Amino acid sequence: MSTTPNSSNVSNTGTRHAASGSPEYDVAICGAGPAGMALALLLHQRGMAARRIVLIDARSLAQASDDPRSLALAWGSRQILDAIHAWPAVATPIEQIHVSRRGQFGRSLIDRSEHGLPALGYVTRYGDIVTALGAACLQAGISMLRPARVENIDEQADHVRVVLAGDVPAVRAAIVVQAEGGLFSDQASRSQRRDYQQSAVIAQVRAERPIAARAYERFTEQGPLALLPQDQGGAEGEYSLVWCLRPDEAARVQALDDASFLTELGAAFGTRLGRFVHATPRLAFPLGLNADPHSTARTVAIGNAAQTLHPVAGQGLNLGLRDVAVLAKLLAQSADPAHLAQFTALRKQDRQTTVRITDTMARIFASTSPLQSLLGLTLTAIDLVPPARNMLAELLMYGRR
Repeated sequence: MSTTPNSSNVSNTGTRHAASGSPEYDVAICGAGPAGMALALLLHQRGMAARRIVLIDARSLAQASDDPRSLALAWGSRQILDAIHAWPAVATPIEQIHVSRRGQFGRSLIDRSEHGLPALGYVTRYGDIVTALGAACLQAGISMLRPARVENIDEQADHVRVVLAGDVPAVRAAIVVQAEGGLFSDQASRSQRRDYQQSAVIAQVRAERPIAARAYERFTEQGPLALLPQDQGGAEGEYSLVWCLRPDEAARVQALDDASFLTELGAAFGTRLGRFVHATPRLAFPLGLNADPHSTARTVAIGNAAQTLHPVAGQGLNLGLRDVAVLAKLLAQSADPAHLAQFTALRKQDRQTTVRITDTMARIFASTSPLQSLLGLTLTAIDLVPPARNMLAELLMYGRR
């Protein structure tokens, strides 16, 4: 929700003003979602003064904290959030990930015990993440302009001017970080773009025979179906569902009554968890790849603003937080073009590998090709060969290092 603010309702703490009357910062971050706020906190932790950082977002913190979407956090992401004291209050551990192909022989099971970790990852709500991050930012005294909508970014040789809607003064910064991604369907086209002709149907569902701390990624002819364990007030058998379908099928499934929806979900997933007995109202959004590693001398994009991925394997936010960790380390040394260029080079391999893997999985597994039987055998091979299984687990937990 975009809000055009006025000077009376915009929160702005710790601002230092230049002679021109515009606020001056080392780093202005456009987008105060998980990636943007994590970057601000890591910069501050690494020595940048809180008053030299500003977060700009179209939503208030209260609005963002009400967001009910579920997100998967890899183990590596937990390490980042723990380091800035912003781990969400409620997060359900994933100790196993079960990967299978509907209608084909073969599956793979990744277990946290093989890696000596308490969990492979966690499931939490977007609102819980931003609540924790927002509280940490407020405690640190990091400047925030929200709700405030960015209208234009004017890059000059020695600074960047961020023009805001309404009568909010423009922001002047040495470096501007784009951290606001939005949905695939709302984004301008970038150099790597693919419309998967799929929509993700999301909901919370309950199964009658849950397996504690086990997540599922099940590939079907139309796209992957993910079930992520997510405790809600102690209720057992709760899962966050992401069901990728062709757009017409997604619309049809979204419109079903609960009983019919649960029946179709059971037919697509199988009987591993028994019957599905409850579902919340469904939402749906289109899926695609939209990525571009491009940056200018004084601006750079991270997270979904740099690469919007298919949700298969749950890598979107995790890749964004890996962007954050590297960028914070560099800009804390000096907020200058040289360090932005270094960031782009350092992040190239992990970004390209993650894009390639998620793109391949989204396209090849979601088909009726005769190759599907080979893909089922591939899952079996991964399960039987520990080095292959460990490599896959490492990519899911930490990315390409």
